Parts: sequence; structure tokens; C-alpha cells
Amino acid sequence: MPEQPAQPRTTIVGEGRAGLPISRVAVFAGLTLFGVTAAVPFVWQILMSLATLTDVDLLTQTGFPPTLLPSNYGLVFERVPFAKYFFNSFFVAGWVTILQVITCAMAAYAFSRVQWPGREKVFLLYLGTLMIPGVVLMVPNFAVVLGLGMFNSYWGLIIPGAFSAFGTFMLRQFMLTIPTSLDEAAAIDGAGHWRIFTEVVLPLARPGVIVLAIFCFLGNYNSFFWPLILVKDVNLRTLPLGLLVFDSSYGRETPLIMAASLMAMVPPVVIFLLLNRYLVKGIQLGAVKG
Repeated sequence: MPEQPAQPRTTIVGEGRAGLPISRVAVFAGLTLFGVTAAVPFVWQILMSLATLTDVDLLTQTGFPPTLLPSNYGLVFERVPFAKYFFNSFFVAGWVTILQVITCAMAAYAFSRVQWPGREKVFLLYLGTLMIPGVVLMVPNFAVVLGLGMFNSYWGLIIPGAFSAFGTFMLRQFMLTIPTSLDEAAAIDGAGHWRIFTEVVLPLARPGVIVLAIFCFLGNYNSFFWPLILVKDVNLRTLPLGLLVFDSSYGRETPLIMAASLMAMVPPVVIFLLLNRYLVKGIQLGAVKG
């Protein structure tokens, strides 16, 4: 058969020079502009942390400090026990995360997998505590902590955050999506509630557990108001409280504040980069199944 003549190549109207649709190019350009805009505050913070105190006002005019002073980062550790503040934040946030994941997972299992009288009503009451502003509960919580002798201690920073109605609700929604036939099969094999919880339900709810752990750790790592009213000892201060040292009645040391803030941002950024895929997966599963 004779060969068919080659069809002339047509150019699609609306394509760029590289063959990409103009709409896609516009999306890329918009995302690039958004990324650059979002990065500007961080670049500004880095430049501010390298400036001298006298160059702060000049930086707002020129956009770049005349002299770079990397020693500001070392000066932060000389002025305050910054390493101790790091330890306190990690210690408190880590223990709150562990305890909150345990208590929320057990409560979520009781509200989703165990049948008992008045379960739904009790859950609604438990969920209703989310409607109460945290500021309203601050004084009663402080009175309870003071009465238990946990004022100005690690216990006072950890125990009140070991329970969360939001975490219980989120894990309950994950556990409700797990087929109850798995519980029945495990019960036929002689498994009790504890074994079903630890070996069947909890592994399947791992995405939700990881998401709760990330939210809990970051929230307590950045906690400011509760440690502010509870902690009086300098050695018990967390990172947000430690930054107040550079903003006193004697003046504000902006370069040191920026340097300390950048160093305090490193752990959350690292945690997000390492657990990003688990976070996205957990949120997607909760959105689809919940």
C-alpha cells in the first residue's frame, strides 16, 4: 500500500514556546510568585539576625546590613541558657505528646469500638469542651495545678496537656472507619479489648496517631501563655519564654531575637520534612474516610 502523506503539524492556539498551555504557565508563575513572597520574611529574618543593633534601622532602608555579624548566634548562648531552654521545650513537648497520644487513643477506642450505655451522650459532652475558650479554663486549671503542688514544675507543664478532646475526636473518626469484623474475628480467637486495641485497631489507625503526634508536639513546643503564668524559675523556661529576655524594659535586641527565633525554628522544620508524607497521608485518609 502506498504510504500515507505526513499530516502537517498544527500549533495549538494558546500554547507557549515550549509546548505548555498558557494556563499551566500561569499557574507555575503564580506559584513561583507565591513562593518568593512567602520566602521574603524568612530572608529578612536571616539578614536581621546577622545585623548589628545599630544597623537595624538602616536595614529597613537599604534592605541589606552593611556588616554581617554571625557571632550573634553564639552571643545568644552567652546571654541566656539557650541550650537549657531547648531541652525544656523538647522535654515538655515530648512527654505531652506521648501522654496525649496514649490517652486520646484509649478514649477514642472506648468511644468507637466498645458498646456501653450512654456512650454517645458522654461523647457529646466530652466534645462540648472544645467550645469553651482556653482563656476561660486558664484560671481553673491554674487553681488545680496550684492545689496539687505542681506550680513551677515540669509536672505542671506536662500533666494539663496530657488530655485532648480534639485528639480523641480525631482518632475516633479514624477508628470508626476500621471494619468491626476485625474486632469480632479477634474476639473469636480469644482476644480481649486490650489486645484488640493494641494489635488490631491501633496499627490500622497509625496515620491518625502520627498526625495527632505532630500537631501535639508542635503546639506544645510553641506554647507560650501557659508556661508564662506557671513557670517562675529561670531554669524551667521554654524557648518562647527565653526570647523575652531580649525584649525588656532596657530595650529590644532585635538581632538576637531573630537569631534565637531562627534556631528555635529548626526542630519543627526538620520534623515536618521528615514526617511530611505521614502528615499528608493521615489528613487525606481522615478527609476521605471521616
